[in-house]
Amino acid sequence: MSPEGSRKRGAANGRPTITEIAAEIGVSAPSISKVLNGRSDVAPATRLKIEKALQEHNYQRHGSQTGTPSAPLIDLVFHELDSAWSIEIIRGVENAARRNGLGVVLSDLGGQHSPQPGWMDEVLARRPLGVILVLSTLTTEQRRQLGTRGIRYVVLDTDGEPPSNVPAVGSNNWYGGLSATRHLLSLGHRRIAIISGPEDVLCSRARVDGYRAAHAEAGVPLLEGAIRWSDFSVAGGFEHGTALLTRPDRPTAIFAGSDMQALGVLRAAREKNVEVPRDLSVVGYDDLPLAAWVAPALTTINQPLSEMAETAVRMVLDIARGTDPHPRSIELATELVVRESSGPAPQEA
Repeated sequence: MSPEGSRKRGAANGRPTITEIAAEIGVSAPSISKVLNGRSDVAPATRLKIEKALQEHNYQRHGSQTGTPSAPLIDLVFHELDSAWSIEIIRGVENAARRNGLGVVLSDLGGQHSPQPGWMDEVLARRPLGVILVLSTLTTEQRRQLGTRGIRYVVLDTDGEPPSNVPAVGSNNWYGGLSATRHLLSLGHRRIAIISGPEDVLCSRARVDGYRAAHAEAGVPLLEGAIRWSDFSVAGGFEHGTALLTRPDRPTAIFAGSDMQALGVLRAAREKNVEVPRDLSVVGYDDLPLAAWVAPALTTINQPLSEMAETAVRMVLDIARGTDPHPRSIELATELVVRESSGPAPQEA
C-alpha cells in the first residue's frame, strides 16, 4: 500500500495509524510501538525498516505536535563533562529550565562527538521535551529517530557546521580570536603563539582564523610553528606552554583557547622562571569566574556561556510550542576583558 493510500484510511487528521503502517511494511504493530517507545528488543533490520516508514509518513506520537511530552525534561549532552566551562553551561540551562518547570538530565559522551546507541535508547524511552547538544552532534539516523518521536534538538557551540535546518547557538569565535590578538599586537608583541582546541572543532579553527586575520591586518608575519592544537584542558596548556617557552625564539605572548589552558600556561611560565606579564603576556578565553581570581588576574575573552545556554533552552521551548525559531542560528557577541596577565612586549624582544 502506498503512503497516500494509508493516509486516506488513517485517522480523521489524515495520519496513518500504527496498524496501517505495520500492514504496509509487513511488521507487527507491537514492533512499531516498541520502536516508538525506545525499546531495544527489536532486530536492527526491522528497526531500520520501521524508522524509514515512520519518516516517510511523517509519523509523530500523539501530543508531539503540540509539544506536550510525557515528562518535562531537557536532555543536556556534553562531548566531555570535565571543567569549569561545563559548569557555566549547566548553570545557564538549569536556570532557564527551573523558570519553566523543567528538569535536566545530563549525559557525558566521554570525548566522543556523537552519542552511542545506548544513549539513544534511553532518550527515546524518557521522551524529553528536547535535547541540547554541547560540542557534539547526531548521526543522520539519530536525527531521524528523534524526529519520528517529535523530539527536537538544538546544538550549542558546534563542533562542526550543523545542518542548515538545525537550530544552533554559539558565539563569535572568529572575532574573539581577532580581539585577543589585536590586543597583544597593540602592546608591541610580534612573537605571539596560540594554543587552540582540537583542530576538528569548529570554534577552535575560528579562533585561529581570527588570530591569523589580526596578524594580516597589522602586516605582522606569523611566528613559525606557533599555532598549536590541543584540548581545552589545563594539562594541554601546560604541555604546549612548556614547549613554546623552551624555544630559542620563545614567544613574548601566548593566546590560549580557554581559561583552563591559560592556567596551564601560567604554571609552565612559573616553572621556567618566566614572569607574567613582564616577560610573557597571557590571554585566555571564556572569562570563567576563576579568571579574575588567579594571580595575575587573567586577561581573557568573555564568551557568554550562561546566556548561550539559556538561549538554547528558549529555542527548545519555542520549537515545542510550535514556533519556528528565527534566526535558526544565533551567534552571541564576545568581548575582550583586560586584566593583569597582559602587558607591553619586553624591551629585548
